Amino acid sequence: MPPIDDPSALQLDPEPPSVRASAATTTSPTTALPGRVVRLNFYCIAELPIGSTLRVTGSTLWAPGTLAHDPSDAAAVYAHEQAQGFTTNTPSPDDTVMVMDESEHANVLTACAGSGAGGGRPLYASSIEMVTTPETYPVWKTRRPVILVVHAHDNHNKGGNTSSSNLSAPPRRRIQHHYYRYLVVCPGAAAENVLEQPADLLMEDVSLGNLISTSNEEFGSTPVMQWEDPFSSILSSTSLADARANSIAEASAVSMASSLFGTTSSNANGATAKDYRNLPYRTLDIDLATNQPLWDDGTGSGDEENGVHMDHWNVADDVTFRPYRIREVIHQENRRKLLTRSVSSVVGDDTDMATDRLEDEDRILSSSNIMASGDATPVFSASSRIFFVCYHLPVVVAQDPITKDWRASWSESILARTEGSRILAMYESYWVGTVTTYPPLETAEDKDAVSKLLKEMNCVPIFLDTAIRQAHYYGFCKQVLWPAFHNIDLLDLSTSGWLSDPNGNGHDADSSTSGTAPASSDWDQSRLEHWWLAYNATNAEFCRVLANYFRPGDILWIHDYHLSILPKMLHSIETETYGKCVTRKVFFLHIPFPTSQIFRELECGESLLQGMLHADVVGFHAFDHARHFLNAAKRILGLNYESIAGGLIGVNFQGKTVLVSMSNVSIEPRMVDVALMLPTVAEGKKASKKKHDGRIIIGGVDIGQRLSGVALKFLAYERLLQDYPVWQSKVVMVQRVLLPGSRKVDEKATIAELRAIVKRLTDKFGSKVIDYEESAGSSLPLDQRLALWKSSDILMCTPIREGLNHWPLEFIYAHKAPESPGVVIMSEFSAVSSILNGALRVNPFDIQMSIITIDKALSMELQEREGRRFRDIDFVQGSPSDRWVKNVLRDLRDATCRQSAANQSETNSQSQTPYGTPNPKSQALIDSTAAFLSRESNAAFVHLSMSTLQRAYNATKRRVIFTDFNGTIVMKEPPGKYLKREILGSSGNKPPPAVIEALQQLVEDPRNTVYVVSGDSSENVLSALGHIPKLGLAVSNGGRYSPPISPEQPQRRWLTFDLGVDWDAVKRVALPILSKYTARSNGSFVKLTSFSIGWSYYSCDPEWGSLQSAHLVLELENELRAFDVRFVTLKGIVEIVPRKLNKGLIVKRVLREVAAQHPEGVDFILCMGDDISDEKMFTSVFSYIAELGDSFRTAGPPVVRDDGTFEPPVPDNSVVPDPLFAYTVAVGKKSSHASTYVNSATNVANALVLLASGQAPDEGIWDHHTTEHLFG
Repeated sequence: MPPIDDPSALQLDPEPPSVRASAATTTSPTTALPGRVVRLNFYCIAELPIGSTLRVTGSTLWAPGTLAHDPSDAAAVYAHEQAQGFTTNTPSPDDTVMVMDESEHANVLTACAGSGAGGGRPLYASSIEMVTTPETYPVWKTRRPVILVVHAHDNHNKGGNTSSSNLSAPPRRRIQHHYYRYLVVCPGAAAENVLEQPADLLMEDVSLGNLISTSNEEFGSTPVMQWEDPFSSILSSTSLADARANSIAEASAVSMASSLFGTTSSNANGATAKDYRNLPYRTLDIDLATNQPLWDDGTGSGDEENGVHMDHWNVADDVTFRPYRIREVIHQENRRKLLTRSVSSVVGDDTDMATDRLEDEDRILSSSNIMASGDATPVFSASSRIFFVCYHLPVVVAQDPITKDWRASWSESILARTEGSRILAMYESYWVGTVTTYPPLETAEDKDAVSKLLKEMNCVPIFLDTAIRQAHYYGFCKQVLWPAFHNIDLLDLSTSGWLSDPNGNGHDADSSTSGTAPASSDWDQSRLEHWWLAYNATNAEFCRVLANYFRPGDILWIHDYHLSILPKMLHSIETETYGKCVTRKVFFLHIPFPTSQIFRELECGESLLQGMLHADVVGFHAFDHARHFLNAAKRILGLNYESIAGGLIGVNFQGKTVLVSMSNVSIEPRMVDVALMLPTVAEGKKASKKKHDGRIIIGGVDIGQRLSGVALKFLAYERLLQDYPVWQSKVVMVQRVLLPGSRKVDEKATIAELRAIVKRLTDKFGSKVIDYEESAGSSLPLDQRLALWKSSDILMCTPIREGLNHWPLEFIYAHKAPESPGVVIMSEFSAVSSILNGALRVNPFDIQMSIITIDKALSMELQEREGRRFRDIDFVQGSPSDRWVKNVLRDLRDATCRQSAANQSETNSQSQTPYGTPNPKSQALIDSTAAFLSRESNAAFVHLSMSTLQRAYNATKRRVIFTDFNGTIVMKEPPGKYLKREILGSSGNKPPPAVIEALQQLVEDPRNTVYVVSGDSSENVLSALGHIPKLGLAVSNGGRYSPPISPEQPQRRWLTFDLGVDWDAVKRVALPILSKYTARSNGSFVKLTSFSIGWSYYSCDPEWGSLQSAHLVLELENELRAFDVRFVTLKGIVEIVPRKLNKGLIVKRVLREVAAQHPEGVDFILCMGDDISDEKMFTSVFSYIAELGDSFRTAGPPVVRDDGTFEPPVPDNSVVPDPLFAYTVAVGKKSSHASTYVNSATNVANALVLLASGQAPDEGIWDHHTTEHLFG
């Protein structure tokens, strides 16, 4: 047992603070007011082995220390950032009364008296230390009192918790339940054993180390050696299925406990994390009229010793277990029925067949010789085969007009084999697809000759029937899927004249020849049945050909929307042939994926989604497209997705996790370098410059279809010449329009519109302002494109919808140093806009914005152009297809490794229906202890009552108010779809005038001390609030602060907490990891300061950046364990800072200073914040209250003045005010340590105005016009 510095602290004295007498017996108007603090001490009789100690914890028990969702913990940061990246299924209040897997309610053992939203550590329980002495042993007492906050929720006889106090209480008695558990820890006894557990024991949602951990404020995690289980609940609840799936994972937990205590029921073999969450709980009822606990007879008496109530370790007859026992009886029948169904389902399963499947899967994976996840090279052995399956083979096949010999070469496609590819050298690679020849193939001899020619290139050509090819490609793909995938509504499509006659093949029909309108105004998709049948027939033919080639263990990489249902067909044929899936599949979409609203319009949409999801990995070029895919899978198929280790996304589909990947690919620098050396490039550049006589050239090459946005580009250019006449004699637009012939009606309408605009331009401004040409085909030859790029000063691309377009990357590369840098103007609707950080982004529909951007590009100084080129050139020249292939195959490896582990773990919960497990009915009764406690925890997290707050404020005499800055009294900037617009987001916002006036009134009251605590720099905070002299300011997350200005000190002085870390050593470990994530996330960068190491992802796609930052934090935590650092995430930055640095430092410091200056103590505390950095403020408020009267309180870090001298220590004030009110307020209802919440920053402003003036504002502080002004 630990030494006690003050043995008298353990004398069994019922005087305060104690459970028996923690409040006055008289009732005052504010006694039961919500926000009132109750201080309780717990006593327990426990005979424990030497070296072990007792602790107490509970679902709504707050405890000083590093809590389950403490911002110091990387897991909490991970969960927070992951939630920013993806919106998962957050249980509603109704959902908490379901029969469900308690993993959804991971908070049931946390110390938070707040929301039930769980984090990633279900059994990482916060706890209060209990102590004893040789004189008082075996009686244990909490070292410091437990702090409870009265909330507005009336628990009387509610939720099945029919305690005797409830049954005997008067009808109007208001009771607050407190649930808690005792646990035994042995500091240092088994910590090493936890760390040494093999990875295969960590297959549940939490690792074994977290499963048996608790927290300690000074010393961090301590393994839990034993939980109370006097009813042998684990033995009675562990089912056969749970025991089989989890016996290995739990074995070490049992052995560690058994080594100290012997095998007990609470450590039974086969116990799972779910069983530990459902351990029995104790209940303490607090009479809110007297703030006194109620025991057996409801009078406040009970099982007492020396006037103090005593619990008994692991004794089932304790009165505090009675509510649990009553509740268990009530729910016993429901539990028995559920267990019966569970056992029946296990017994009815063919376990031998399941075992055979696992063994076969192991053989396939082992034959692949999968490398370790950290390897830089891809993932499969040199004997692996990979098939690149694409509709168009990446080859150019032509016949010599003289000799009639066929010749073939690789095309410019990213799927083509590139010279010197290190990745493809590791594989036996094949390409499968149709082939387009010049001239078309007409005879069987020609087909045989082409097949023989392509066989030498490892290409397998597929020859389709002409009618099927026309209906599939020019019909269904180009007339239906292509516009739909580019977010074109089918109703708009049918009425806009973009569709050809559906009775034809979709390719040759033309209104000029048919004599009818090109499209009908009504839209009946059944008229396209023959197109859909051709689509199925084409995919089936690909499947038939592949079936003749692949073998178990091969990789099948399927490309683009033409073959969306091929993965499912391959899965079916593999299952029929081998009894299971034997290949690994990737499906990669190279065009956008539409919003779920557009995709749902397709009658075949469900079939397309199912087809894609039969792959192991589904890849996209832009995160925006991946997000739409995830939403479609959720809304159409009811599938949920999750963020998984490594920064990947998984969709649960038919018993497996399909990875959704986002990866970018650039041009082939070697190929472009060779082309740049061609004389035609230099000649073309010279001719273009000469033709346009020194004018600034705005170049562009686009497909002649409406989605290319050329008409919008021309309209913006026309307005530029009209509004900025100075450019009429200085600029020319060189536009090349390509006509591939795949959408003839669309192309005809588009060309007519473009010709009309060009004519208008030449009529207005002369022929020299535009150089417009049309040409057949889908691309210009590479040398012609490069000639245009090198002659152009600006490249302007304004597509309305577009997948990955490499031409802007070519333009940047053509202007690499020592060439003069060019400027790229890029539509924000293009996938490449999320890649290029130096491009000027425009909304093509915003003509005025486009005009301003063109003018900016024309006027841009050389230095800025060079800077923009510098941002992109590394990616452009350093991300060829070889690297892209490696990244995708690495994701495939992760998918197969994860699936292998899942197959060997407990039965996947998604296998109950074809599309996953449906949500349980909300009206179902709670059957588990964990779910019940989670509901109670949710109920305790209440909305802040403004009238209650005002009553407590008016009834108190010494008040301290803390408020965060951004997001609390300053409205946060709303993030746009992309943060990388050229329009700068507003920064340095100030609170609205009403809030500033309220702060001024509050600080003028001598009874008030008000601090604004911010993570911002001192400059920004001073600019906003520095003019309020009596307002305390804290910046840099509390690391530096300025007390209110006093008459003795007319100027602000700044004080700094002394926090030191060896940053050179930290940098050596952290920078390589940060560099890896920087390379993965375009727009991110590393920020080094003397006080922190930061990784900024503010300029990344906001969701992708959040996802990467979540996993970055976990990886950094693992590597920086030896350093006293922690992690802070705020406004797009992950920072490594000293562990001791948090906003709680300033909260405790100010509270202690105010209490020391005023003998009566602080009796009103209000603390408000909106994000994870504010959680420490909330916990520090309660930590301060718990320390009141404790002469052995934890001292804060030293405080340094600007002159280098130290501030004197703050003297103690042991007064415990009665009553004492504490309001910790989270902005937004979310997982938080706060005891209450408000919906938005508007409520915070209203509260401040109410306290300052005594009257709430009639209207919101931020009205619509103010918000528009703030955010532009």
